[in-house]
Amino acid sequence: MGAIYSKAKVKEYYNLKEDYSLEPHLTESLATSRDPDVLKYYWTQWREKSGKEIRDMYKTYVDIYNEAAKLNKFKDASLMKIVDYESSTFKEEMESTWQGLKPLYQELHAYVRTKLNKHYGDKVVSRSGPIPAHLLGNMWAQQWNNIADLLTPFPQKPNINVTGEMIRQGWTQEIMFQKADDFFQSMGLDPMPKLFWKRSILKKPDDNRELTCHASAWDFYDGEDFRIKQCTRINQEDFVTVNHEMGHIQYYLQYKHQPHLYRTGANPGFHEGVADIVSLAVGTATYFKRIGLLADNVDIEDEETNINILFGMALQRIAFLPFGYLVDKFRWDVFSGVTSVENMNCHWWKLRHEIQGLKPPSRRSYQDFDAGSKYHVAADVGYVRYFTAFIYEFQFYRALCLKSGKYVPGDPKKPLHRCNFYGSMEAGDKLREMLKLGASKPWKEAMKTMTGQPEMSTDALREYFRPLEAWLKKENRKAKVKVDWGQVKLDDVCEQAPGYAAKGKRSYNGSSGLSSSISAIVVVFVAAILMRY
Repeated sequence: MGAIYSKAKVKEYYNLKEDYSLEPHLTESLATSRDPDVLKYYWTQWREKSGKEIRDMYKTYVDIYNEAAKLNKFKDASLMKIVDYESSTFKEEMESTWQGLKPLYQELHAYVRTKLNKHYGDKVVSRSGPIPAHLLGNMWAQQWNNIADLLTPFPQKPNINVTGEMIRQGWTQEIMFQKADDFFQSMGLDPMPKLFWKRSILKKPDDNRELTCHASAWDFYDGEDFRIKQCTRINQEDFVTVNHEMGHIQYYLQYKHQPHLYRTGANPGFHEGVADIVSLAVGTATYFKRIGLLADNVDIEDEETNINILFGMALQRIAFLPFGYLVDKFRWDVFSGVTSVENMNCHWWKLRHEIQGLKPPSRRSYQDFDAGSKYHVAADVGYVRYFTAFIYEFQFYRALCLKSGKYVPGDPKKPLHRCNFYGSMEAGDKLREMLKLGASKPWKEAMKTMTGQPEMSTDALREYFRPLEAWLKKENRKAKVKVDWGQVKLDDVCEQAPGYAAKGKRSYNGSSGLSSSISAIVVVFVAAILMRY
């Protein structure tokens, strides 16, 4: 399945002659085109050439995985896949966590839908209901920052999209990785080993080899060889990804002294959460000023500028949360029989409507397999880790900001969202204390070492985005926008398998309620490779 995914290509839209790979061609087209017909074409064709091609293989894979789970004394594979989270109620906990975050996402969704309606008109985007998934700047609509030009609340005020300045200054892939290495070293953490610079792939090779370009960090378990494979582009989004992957490498370096079985994160979500801590600090205006990508005259205390900055971060972090949850929610439902493998594509769109508030650009079919157009599904990489990680990272970030003194609760001059702990040895010591544990302690002990409390909590995330949430509520009320997307009419969205139509005898178990709406972002650490979401 992974090989089919990595080699999938789509004919170029205008002349149907050149073959386009996902990276960079399709990714860039989804990010930059504002023509809904072009976007619909690439969105649909990618699913034809990737997910649909592995549908039958995936059905076999489900049977084999469930058989293996039963041999290991699990009821089904959905339970075997979450055992590392050390909780018998993990699915319920993830559902409860998502429900607590959903109101913030709904406010963002409503605001974005209104903006897209003004740009595209009622025929393309309705003022109510779900948003068409192909218009959000990403092949899977998992993050929406690529269409910030259509959405930014105060376009006359500065934002911190520094892509243009990176290109103007002649940044290279090597410079991007060197800057990330410098951030960790400024905190007293380890520099990248010489072999890292020699053996990593930091940009797409120009020898036409077939290569899975999905960013990944690798530990070869010899204490010396650590690598990143990334087809890095010169833009802000990839600069954040660079810092994320370097975060994985730093984790490897800190626990390399541990016995082999403990050389991993405290749970699958920890590695991703750790990797994104520095990404939050790197995304601040103060850091971009420090490295010369943002002008010194930008007033980062201006209220409208702050809303722009927080909004840009929400397009990455908040927009991602429901997708991060539903990828594994979908797989749990397939493994556990909530949906049949025959009708699983329609169940996928049921979840995408209910959890993410999205719809396909045209009616789909049970014969498609749109979940398989995502690398992590095709390659059997867990995803709920990213959902947990996006929560952990704000807990970790808050702890380091407190330790560095760059954030002071209640001080309007030092809010959480402007904290940049570059150069803080105190923050580096706190981070190292947790990283060196690897998986040698239960994850709740590692969490307590870092934050002072053992539980996963959304408090830090909600505090970070509190000014934006209040602003979104005010704007949506002013525009008289309905902050919801209504119930799904599944037969309008997807042609169901025989026997599954709305008037048929079969129905989904738990079409409402806890068991069917758990959407999980699985953060999975597979072998010694960590993938970007």
